[in-house]
Amino acid sequence: MNKKFSQTYLFFALLFATCLIVANIVEQKLITIGPFEATAGLLIFPLSYVVNDLIAEVWGYKAMRTLIWYGFLMNFIAVAVFHLAIFMPPSENFTNQEAFSLVMGNTLRLTAASFIAFLTGSFLNAYIMSKMKIAQGGRGFSLRAIVSTIVGEGADSVVFFTVAFGGILSVKALITLVLTQTAMKTCYEIIILPLTTQIVKFVKKREQTDIFDNDISYNPFKIKFKN
Repeated sequence: MNKKFSQTYLFFALLFATCLIVANIVEQKLITIGPFEATAGLLIFPLSYVVNDLIAEVWGYKAMRTLIWYGFLMNFIAVAVFHLAIFMPPSENFTNQEAFSLVMGNTLRLTAASFIAFLTGSFLNAYIMSKMKIAQGGRGFSLRAIVSTIVGEGADSVVFFTVAFGGILSVKALITLVLTQTAMKTCYEIIILPLTTQIVKFVKKREQTDIFDNDISYNPFKIKFKN
């Protein structure tokens, strides 16, 4: 039996994976936005939560669960290749090994923190989107998009900064980082929410799909990689 292939879903799946990989590369640069300091990952990583909202809203939790694990795998492959490229002896014609290592390489602690935080935040975001959609009868997309982002991004920030910098930074500094990052990422979501809402409406109409996750398992590890 042939199943309908969705180019729309494929596009957002690729966008999701791209956000994760690019965020890992640029997050090492610290930037200033007004009086606040943040990592450059703020420029693209929140977009992955917008995609998370869209996939969970249109295709449901199970589709987003599969995408989270595929995104994790793609990110893992990218990081592994980065470290392999750093490890390989440079040619005598390549004189930027130190700069290359600085930009492309994270410590194992930062890498682990990033992976764990991503899984925690992404699954919480998708779970809340799914549960609130059922409770709201499909209405109030804006509310659940914001609530899921606050919880998902908040959990992501708590896990990342605790695992990455626990014992290095003071508790006060960690709390400040968590609150600042969560607030800025949530503002990002709110600013582009009108556009997100219109895209969700467009995709639902185009795909003729609007899944409600009734009687499903929310176990993040219950996944089947199949067509």
